[in-house]
Amino acid sequence: MTNNGNEQATQFKQSNFDKREVLWAYLFIAPTFLGLMIFYMLPALSSFYLSFTDWNGFVSPVFNGFNNFTELFKDQEYIRSVINTINFTIISVPIMIALAILIATLLNQKVRGMSFYRTLYFLPVVTMPVAVGMVWKWLYHSQFGLINYLLSLVGIDGPAWLLDPKFALFSIILASIWMSMGQAIIIILAGLQGIPESLYEAANLDGASSVRKFFHISLPLITPSLFFVSVMSLIGSLQVFDLVFVMVGQNYVALDATRTVVYGIYEQGFRLSNMGYASAQAMLLFIIILLITLVQFILQKKWVHYE
Repeated sequence: MTNNGNEQATQFKQSNFDKREVLWAYLFIAPTFLGLMIFYMLPALSSFYLSFTDWNGFVSPVFNGFNNFTELFKDQEYIRSVINTINFTIISVPIMIALAILIATLLNQKVRGMSFYRTLYFLPVVTMPVAVGMVWKWLYHSQFGLINYLLSLVGIDGPAWLLDPKFALFSIILASIWMSMGQAIIIILAGLQGIPESLYEAANLDGASSVRKFFHISLPLITPSLFFVSVMSLIGSLQVFDLVFVMVGQNYVALDATRTVVYGIYEQGFRLSNMGYASAQAMLLFIIILLITLVQFILQKKWVHYE
């Protein structure tokens, strides 16, 4: 009886202790959960409902079925924004990832002052996009910008980077790569530093060159990092807005060449007060990002090595 009593007392104390642990766990996750619900889930559900309505943001929404979605495929301005966003993505993401791999490989070497260089490359990530856009807008200035000044030193008359539709999108892509590359570098660098040194030592014994070691050891083993970077970079590039708004937003000459889907959502919703139409654009963008991400997760089984 005594043993049974002790066992029951122990179980009772353990049960109370488990309940307290669960309670503390819920308390710790409550702020994040509430933030996700209030600032993400509820607005997303509201946007889903509003995408089936005609609403200007002031009067009561009027249900109009799929009219907003059918109108999207007739809207040449929206189609152009989709093309611009696709061009932005297929150019910026591969170049950014390639540069990040190259720089991360260089930063992985045992060189004096390497911590300083790693911090230097990561600084643009923690800089506000508005500040980045303002700095690059000054650099691209046709008369007083540093880029055109340097080109003039070698006899080249630089173009109006942000005013000319031929160069505006490329200029934003360059600024975006500079701003986002640091995060990819740190993630890939972490993957490189997780590779066992014994693999490189074995390759050295076999007489493998640096190039062969990179393509046969380093690159296959950092594919999980590359997969994460590619997913996040694609999502971010499809949602690009702030650089376009800061660098080109007031220039209607080049805006058609740089207007992205998210900029179009802002324009329809907050400038033209077509909240229902803007919500439909947001929902379609959500579906596109979801499908692309699902395809990436399916295809990653063929090229990502987790062991």
